[in-house]
Amino acid sequence: MSIINPSERWAFFDCFSGISGDMTLGALIDLGLEVADLEQVIQSLGLDAVQVRVQRVTKEHLTGVQVGISGPGHQPHRTYRDIQALITRASLTPRVQDLSLKMFRLLGEVEARIHGQPLEEVHFHELGALDTLADIVGVAYGVEKLGITQVFCSPLPQGWGMITAAHGRLPNPAPATLELLKGLSIYGTDLPGELVTPTGAVILKALEARSEPCPPLKLEKAGYGAGSRDLPGHPNLLRVYLGQPLSAAPGFREKVLVLETHIDDMNPELYDPLMAGLFAAGALDVALATLQMKKNRPGVRLTVIAPLAAREGLLERLFLDSTTLGVRVMEVDRVAARRWQESIDTPYGPLPVKVTEYGGHRRLMPEYEACRKMAEEKGLPLIEVYRLVDGK
Repeated sequence: MSIINPSERWAFFDCFSGISGDMTLGALIDLGLEVADLEQVIQSLGLDAVQVRVQRVTKEHLTGVQVGISGPGHQPHRTYRDIQALITRASLTPRVQDLSLKMFRLLGEVEARIHGQPLEEVHFHELGALDTLADIVGVAYGVEKLGITQVFCSPLPQGWGMITAAHGRLPNPAPATLELLKGLSIYGTDLPGELVTPTGAVILKALEARSEPCPPLKLEKAGYGAGSRDLPGHPNLLRVYLGQPLSAAPGFREKVLVLETHIDDMNPELYDPLMAGLFAAGALDVALATLQMKKNRPGVRLTVIAPLAAREGLLERLFLDSTTLGVRVMEVDRVAARRWQESIDTPYGPLPVKVTEYGGHRRLMPEYEACRKMAEEKGLPLIEVYRLVDGK
């Protein structure tokens, strides 16, 4: 096996005890993130008297790095707009700023849906606290500093019981966590309490983690981040592998679901919200194709490709948001080109692009949103920005 790209660093999150913001930050420090640099980044948020405490602790005979963030006793209940202003004003690189804002936006959108509020009015309560701000910005900085370009994760364990939050007693896992975990593999355990926190879930969501076994890697290091609680008979740690990707077999192979139904009696205006709901429920792809059905009626073949774990959520959306009376569900093999994101230099500045690799052959592909943004900012035709990628 050979290294796909020496500049690539892939991370595998081994979440045998779950994941939280402080556990992730601890694992990144154990992988080599400098504490002094991290403190400087957190101080740039302009918060008063922030202190970062880092120590190595033992959890059931395994050691890991535990991170504690402290500051003044009273912290305001910040809104999404407040947090956006803090991050925008801070001295952060574009990637760290964008990733930090993406995490809080995802959290805010989930909270807004759950509580029926506009995003700008959502109060984050404990999610807007000092330690969560530091965890999210610190993780975004660590991902950039360690050069992590793609993330994978193991199935995520869920604890039992109820948890206490600002809104009162909630079922475990919290509704926000469960929303953010759509599309990832989860399983129940007999461990008490919250194993996957909203912050831990949003880190995986924002990093577009793929829920699958560890891919072929030239392992460089493994880092352990310790949680604040002690679990009975169980090491409360997050383990993160860091390494360079290796090309094993051409392409990436996995099991996926194909859900398919034929519809001939639905208002065409309803297909757009149906597709949006399917993607929100974890679909990898949704396609519509016209066909001629019984009694010579025009109809639509709706095909959904999705991870195995998204089955029930997608079926619910299909039966609630469409007129279908039956769905065919098939488990199939999928072979996909490996892909990741890089940045290329252009006369107008750096431009994010998608890199695909199959059997050792690499190809650059334009990222529509990034190209559209550059076209708007620089006053260029979109096709000209696409040509900047084609010329590489």
